[in-house]
Amino acid sequence: MPIAVQRAETFYLPPPREPDDAWAGVPAAELVWRWMEYRTGRRLVLPTENVDDVYFARINQNRWIADCSSCGSAAVVSPADPRYACTECQWGWCLVVFPADPAAVEASLMGLKPGLRNWWNDDDPTNPNRPPDPGPEPGPEDEPA
Repeated sequence: MPIAVQRAETFYLPPPREPDDAWAGVPAAELVWRWMEYRTGRRLVLPTENVDDVYFARINQNRWIADCSSCGSAAVVSPADPRYACTECQWGWCLVVFPADPAAVEASLMGLKPGLRNWWNDDDPTNPNRPPDPGPEPGPEDEPA
């Protein structure tokens, strides 16, 4: 069985001393906050407000992630709950844009080793492989004589 692309709900799991379903009722976007509380041993306060930022989800080494535009941190995200709030700079809840069919994108990468599975949305302005914008149509003055 191939290794699935990781989403927040399969990446951020309760600590071993807790039952496997201890975080079952936590929305996927909030799991990173629970996980960070456990890992850092400090209480984190969830943001209460939405902000206007929109992030594009991408696959980085077999994980769906969103990158914070404020501090550069990142977290594993999920199409089941397309929100992201940075645990580092505490920036509020942002919308995360996923492709229309995340499962199809994941399936297209299954032939690669998990560490080599990377994907960017063509519309993401930070995509290093973004297709170039089409230039203006040449007019009569631009055509060679």
